Amino acid sequence: MGLLDAVRDFLWAPPRPARRVPSASAASAAAWEVLRAPAAPSVQGAAQITAIHACRALISGAIASIPVRVYRRLPNGGRAPDDNDDLWWVLNEEFAPAWSAAAAWEYLSDSVLLLGDAFAVIGRSAAGRPVLIEPVHPHLVEVRAVSGGRREYVVETPQGRRTLPQEDVLHIPGHGFDGLRSQSPLRAHLARAAAVAAATQEYAAAFFERGARPDYVLQLDTPVNEERLRQLREDLESLHAGPSNYRRPMVLQGGIKFQPITMPLEDVQLVALRSFQVEEIARAFGVPPFMIGYNEKTTSWGSGVEAMSVGFVRFTLRPWLNKIENELNRKLFRRGNRFVAFDTSDLERADLKSLFESFRIALGRAGEPGWLKPDEVRAQLNLPPLETGNDE
Repeated sequence: MGLLDAVRDFLWAPPRPARRVPSASAASAAAWEVLRAPAAPSVQGAAQITAIHACRALISGAIASIPVRVYRRLPNGGRAPDDNDDLWWVLNEEFAPAWSAAAAWEYLSDSVLLLGDAFAVIGRSAAGRPVLIEPVHPHLVEVRAVSGGRREYVVETPQGRRTLPQEDVLHIPGHGFDGLRSQSPLRAHLARAAAVAAATQEYAAAFFERGARPDYVLQLDTPVNEERLRQLREDLESLHAGPSNYRRPMVLQGGIKFQPITMPLEDVQLVALRSFQVEEIARAFGVPPFMIGYNEKTTSWGSGVEAMSVGFVRFTLRPWLNKIENELNRKLFRRGNRFVAFDTSDLERADLKSLFESFRIALGRAGEPGWLKPDEVRAQLNLPPLETGNDE
């Protein structure tokens, strides 16, 4: 069977029975494996494709590494960072006793990138202040519409089912949000691309398992019985199949003739097709292919690390960061005098020479007025304040 036949069979196979999403009451610890355990090729199975894994790891890893700053709004309309706020520790160090902040951000990012929605329960003190955030698997959450246009969340926890108001649940939606749930990106945007990639990946594995050589025919001069044919096939597979037996000489006797079959052109184009699928998957995630190791084509985002980093933050990360910031601010704060924002300056930072030149301009040079003080510049470089103060 050729490559195109394998892809065709994969895409147009008889429909499988619909996969039932487990209810909250029926969910168990096995549901937590859904992000990495293959089930349906268009969802969990597709996550095993290296291009999808690379895009997911790139975006979720970047989000997990960006600091979250807590700010206070000033009467003059400005803002001031407040790293002493208790929420800074929660959002940057420890979401909950079982969750470091980095692991929690990566988990929430994976949930929305693969399954369409991310959920986390907000734990509050007796005074109503948020003190912890507990990520929850999307399959363990049921979203219900209630009166007044509000939502409530039925969450399955180790302690049992809990019904929570919308203020106590972070809900980060993905694409296609309808007010309750979002579409799974793998199912909505990658169904065909992932299916073709999975088919070519399986075909490539089988192709190289056979020794990466053309199919052949053994022609016998005289008829033999079924037992002899079976033994001949087993001997050939044991001696010549697999990469370790590549180019091992074949010795034939007893009137057996070897007749090779020319490799079809579609098999020769296997690598080209797989490369095209990498581009398709990267496009669906909004990731430039060169950032996941596909270097056949140059990027249109400019040259240099700075230009590429700025483009990645602006066009790939920023839409996700805006959604997360909006949900954090409307759920964590009862009033608008405080807010949180991701600090992407490290990802967008220029090379050392350009960075120091920009600081020089900000401090004021050649008689030009400056707009930053020395201690403010040192703070951006994680250096302690000057003992002499900012005026010297």
